[in-house]
Amino acid sequence: MEKEAILALKDETILHGKGFGAETEITGEVVFNTSMVGYPELLTDPSYYEQIVVMTYPIIGSYGVPAYSITDQFGVPLHFESDSIKVKGYAVHSLSQPSHWSSKKNLDQWLSEQNVPGIFGIDTRELTKKLRTKGTMLGILKVSGKFIDIEKIKKKLKLLEDPNKRNLVKGVSVTEPVFYKAGDSINIVVIDCGTKFGIVRSLLSRNVNVIRVPYDYPLQKILNLDPRGIMISNGPGDPKKCDKTIETARGLLETELPTMGICLGNQILALAGGGDTYKLKFGHRAINHPCIDIKTRRCYITTQNHGYTIEEKSLKDTDFEVSFVNVNDKTVEGMVHKKKRIFGVQWHPESSPGPYDTKFLFDDFIAEVMHAKKR
Repeated sequence: MEKEAILALKDETILHGKGFGAETEITGEVVFNTSMVGYPELLTDPSYYEQIVVMTYPIIGSYGVPAYSITDQFGVPLHFESDSIKVKGYAVHSLSQPSHWSSKKNLDQWLSEQNVPGIFGIDTRELTKKLRTKGTMLGILKVSGKFIDIEKIKKKLKLLEDPNKRNLVKGVSVTEPVFYKAGDSINIVVIDCGTKFGIVRSLLSRNVNVIRVPYDYPLQKILNLDPRGIMISNGPGDPKKCDKTIETARGLLETELPTMGICLGNQILALAGGGDTYKLKFGHRAINHPCIDIKTRRCYITTQNHGYTIEEKSLKDTDFEVSFVNVNDKTVEGMVHKKKRIFGVQWHPESSPGPYDTKFLFDDFIAEVMHAKKR
């Protein structure tokens, strides 16, 4: 039976379409992504937790959903970024039936299994133009086989609560340490704020062991794991809600451990070092953001997914300095510590999906780890 669906925004914009996935009603922050490929990775990216994602690319679902059993040599899934869908809801223009050798199910089946609603048959590019103009908005996505009462939906719009007022990282972090062995004696601890599998794959492929620990893991317990380096991962929501992670990062700044922050991890390092962060009007979510290295003036094309960024002026009296800026809006895209082996970037050097322009940053991090080990 054909399902009806509506996507309602906080400003009472109501979009009518056809439903797929789960028959349910959810609320979330409505954001857009301009990527043309990689929806299995996108849907499982923990940074999208509590968000309704709108795709500007019109054709979604054409290569289906692959199996989790397709892994790298360390057993980490290749085509997913976590063990389940993390997106709260999904909005696309056209839902395609798959035609691909690796497809095990279609998008409708996958979303249904994981109780995630989707809507198609709406003008997602027009919706994106609205979000660019007015900024990210809260919304309601409802899929039903029955009549949808629009007046009830409008009343609910007035009661929406911003999920970013909560600590969203808690919902996507591991609760106990997870160990990945690559055969080397070097341990890298990843503070899991919503770690993408791509980060784990990138580290393991460089012959280091990875230990994922909860976002609120105490500093002393981290040090007891004998790490040679620390990675603070990506994740959802407002970095200022991650009080315990910021406290841990503040302690790490007092050590000599090489440390790298990715996306939310970059923001947490800035807050730990005395900097500040703020919310962007509509965020950066795409696989084609150009970023400039301030020292070399070289431009890299990057994969991004974040709604917050670092306030450049706030770094003035800290030990950090800006290392990369976004070509489009001049926001901070990276920073480096002036005295220690600590740096962060706002984008995802592991890609998944996206260009491989900046995978060298993992090499740089491991080089710092090896250099520190020799001392």
